[in-house]
Amino acid sequence: MPKVLLRMNPGVFKTLPLRVQADPDGLHYQSLGTPLNFSQMLERRRPISVADPQAFCLELANLGVSVRLTLAWHGREYWVLVRQQRRDRGDVVLKLISGYVPAHELNLPLLPAIQEIAEECLLETPEGWLAGRFGDIWLPTPYAGALRYRERLHFTLAARSGATRPVYCADTPLMERPRAYVHLPTASLQLVYDMRLDVPKEAHQLSLFHVDERIEDGQLVARLERSRPDLFLIPLDQGTPTGELFTLRKGQLLPASTRGVWLSESFARQEGWVVRKEHVRWREWREACRPAQDQQTA
Repeated sequence: MPKVLLRMNPGVFKTLPLRVQADPDGLHYQSLGTPLNFSQMLERRRPISVADPQAFCLELANLGVSVRLTLAWHGREYWVLVRQQRRDRGDVVLKLISGYVPAHELNLPLLPAIQEIAEECLLETPEGWLAGRFGDIWLPTPYAGALRYRERLHFTLAARSGATRPVYCADTPLMERPRAYVHLPTASLQLVYDMRLDVPKEAHQLSLFHVDERIEDGQLVARLERSRPDLFLIPLDQGTPTGELFTLRKGQLLPASTRGVWLSESFARQEGWVVRKEHVRWREWREACRPAQDQQTA
């Protein structure tokens, strides 16, 4: 049976629409208008177009954050993906850890990115769950009322090298230099942070779980379903993703099928500052990766 970890009022969430100006040297965004609740934001997420993917000025529905999280475990590295049924888009995809940026954190989106890791990526050992630390900052433990976190053992989170082109909130450059793209089908700006999660050697028989959130009877309910961990690992070979997919249960990598798998738009081809696709097939993404792999080995 799924375990309810948390119930929240979705009405407290507020975000802001954006004005985005981009050119080949950088991208600037700033808030626009009045705060929106979740339903109002979804109403604005409708397809848009641009004439030049390198230079434009647009009004967008919202700001989102994602984390390309690299898990370091037993001397190897893995990208972390979560499975999500996206009711607003009518699909099921594997995606990066991601979420929406609330209005009060629009100028510091790194904070909600870290919050999303704490909420979506759960690490369990036989002695309890692992909390995390980013530099001097402890990650929140949103499910402390339902799960027992270990006191003397934690994972560490660190930023990796950022994107080459800067992103600004108004005229202030963002910390850690996230990759940015405007997703045309949803009229949204997405920031992708590149981060690394190191698991302590003392964390034996590690299991990974994703927490699913759904609106039920007017409440946002977070559930843990052990029979569907919904958190997947792609092994890396010298930093390049392989064609394998796994889950991690009690210290064992369990192969997962890639047949019929779709990946979210963050894996699709980016043109300038924009991404045009809703999602991309696993096979199509793997074929696009191969030229880069061949070039590295040549």
